[in-house]
Amino acid sequence: MDSTNFSTKLIDWYGKNKRDLPWRNEQNPYKIWLSEIILQQTRVVQGLPYYNRFIQLFPTVQDLAQADEKEVLRAWQGLGYYSRARNLHKCAKIIVEKFEGIFPKTYEQLLKLPGIGPYTAAAIASFSYYERVAVVDGNVYRVLARVFGLSYDIALGKEQKKFWKKANELISVTDPASFNQAIMEFGAMHCTPASPKCEECVFNVECYARIHHKQQSLPVKTKKVKIRKRHFNYLVFTCNDKIILHERQAKDIWQGLYEFILLERERLLSMEEILNIDFVKQLNLQILQVEESQSYKHILSHQHIHARFFLIKLKSTISSSKLNAHYYTEDQILDLPKPVLISSYLNEAIFSS
Repeated sequence: MDSTNFSTKLIDWYGKNKRDLPWRNEQNPYKIWLSEIILQQTRVVQGLPYYNRFIQLFPTVQDLAQADEKEVLRAWQGLGYYSRARNLHKCAKIIVEKFEGIFPKTYEQLLKLPGIGPYTAAAIASFSYYERVAVVDGNVYRVLARVFGLSYDIALGKEQKKFWKKANELISVTDPASFNQAIMEFGAMHCTPASPKCEECVFNVECYARIHHKQQSLPVKTKKVKIRKRHFNYLVFTCNDKIILHERQAKDIWQGLYEFILLERERLLSMEEILNIDFVKQLNLQILQVEESQSYKHILSHQHIHARFFLIKLKSTISSSKLNAHYYTEDQILDLPKPVLISSYLNEAIFSS
């Protein structure tokens, strides 16, 4: 099947089956960029409310650049991969300061911006400026591997480049924007990982995977993701209707988000063990009441976090400076950017009471 036949069938399918999404038929590079960053590692149904929220809060790249980072992280809360939000903010500032608020117009220039990789650069360049450069993501790997019988390992960078080369050979000369939208939509809606709609497929006759019954073995991906297990013991100090939280600073998950005082150990501890830790003893706590929560499990792509919360109600305040933290009221806490794990506990154990 030649490139013209492939792109014609694909774009025709897209015209009849595409979802009505707010960033579709959009040439504004800011909105395209925003949608692509949000949809990295995120399903459309989950990302759509965040896109709408960001457009409402930050209608232009100038608005986003001028916002406080905490405001940006708060709007992002729940999407995960928070480095995306920080890079989004950083990139907006660069576009405003160095490019007078106008996005670079070529793929190569876009690649130089923080948080914009080959996929996002290709999306902006093709959708906004009609540059003939192919987007390649998980959906595109799957479509190309199955239709053309490509057995390259998508876990290997050198083999990923072969998919990029193939996609750029196939991309429409006259309508690269529609081609890129179409192949991503086709992978997301039709040529899906588990249940591809082979019998009603426009490539039914030509598809290598259908002919050879290899839908489940293509694309090839050999590298296994190593899951790290972590155990978080949180100390929830409260006094006079205020709670101590601090901002995560280390280059780790949730950087810039707020959490309780954390004791990370090899396992979840009991209340008795917590109160006998030297660090806790040295605080000379005057305790009114203690409560130990159920255990929580929070799953990230490369980490499984097991957590337990120890609510410690105090007779008098302790110096928050000892903990590099601050006391916050309930209303203040609601406005802070927090990991979903922290929000879940607050909603179940604190704010509901």
